[in-house]
Amino acid sequence: MEEREFGRSGQHASVIGLGTWQLGADWGDVDDKDAHEVLEAAAESGVTFFDTADVYGDGRSEQTIAAFLLGRPDLHVLVATKMGRRLDQIPENYVLDNFRAWNDRSRRNLGVDRIDLVQLHCPPTPVYSSDEVYDALDALVEEGRIAAYGVSVETCDEALTAIARPNVASVQIILNPFRMKPLREVLPAAQRAGVGIIARVPLASGLLSGKYTKDTVFAANDHRSYNRHGEAFDQGETFSGVDFATGVEAAAEFAALAPEGFTPAQLALAWVVQQPGVTTVIPGARSADQARANATVAKLPALPQDTLDAIQDLYDRRIKEQVESRW
Repeated sequence: MEEREFGRSGQHASVIGLGTWQLGADWGDVDDKDAHEVLEAAAESGVTFFDTADVYGDGRSEQTIAAFLLGRPDLHVLVATKMGRRLDQIPENYVLDNFRAWNDRSRRNLGVDRIDLVQLHCPPTPVYSSDEVYDALDALVEEGRIAAYGVSVETCDEALTAIARPNVASVQIILNPFRMKPLREVLPAAQRAGVGIIARVPLASGLLSGKYTKDTVFAANDHRSYNRHGEAFDQGETFSGVDFATGVEAAAEFAALAPEGFTPAQLALAWVVQQPGVTTVIPGARSADQARANATVAKLPALPQDTLDAIQDLYDRRIKEQVESRW
């Protein structure tokens, strides 16, 4: 599979990565066997980038990745985790002592002395502008705890603020055919600065798979049930912030645009991969078959211009007004 460079850091990641939120929590139940099979299928398909966080299942996702990689010493996988959501979301909690404590916990969970990439996990907006925060992150690198650091953001403005910092290696941001605003300023700025872009929520929480109807019911412990209006965390993390009824209708239109040989989900991932400046895209998977289907996108032909134009038109007509003023 093609690998792309995280500019400043010199690290590389497969263009199709794996998001592992669902292996920890908030997507219904995924048992240990299924989680292992997802990781195995992704790795065997050429995926070399796993994204996790210390709060996914209170560490379960990190521990699951560690157990898998322990049994596969032949693999070279860049593992990125996130930190910052174990305490109240106030800027005062983003200090070096807490960073060290969170990092100690993640290193134990992952079974490593040094973590490849650590990202601030969508912290309060003022954190992105704090000199003290970046000094603390630099200290983690100097102490050998982490190889590089980045940020995960909710808004384009947060991304641009982080990209301006000299040692930020990556920005993780929601990017998909229902969330196009980052294309205008964020991706070009990242390219100029040599900052990697990790595209998350590429299927708009599954909407872009075309599998849901307005009557679809999700499990009570699935964020697509309990966070549709931002009740638990930023609304943009669920269905990319698009109203579910609108999203289902727009997703049906989107599915009809899939060229021969593409599923709707693969169309969405291929669209992301083709955007200049994207380093890796991190779809989740609840089964080995999903992981393999996602990875296959790396081998599919480039989308033709008429398909790209039709996707842009759909976004402009149905989605843009809902999301661009907020994120």
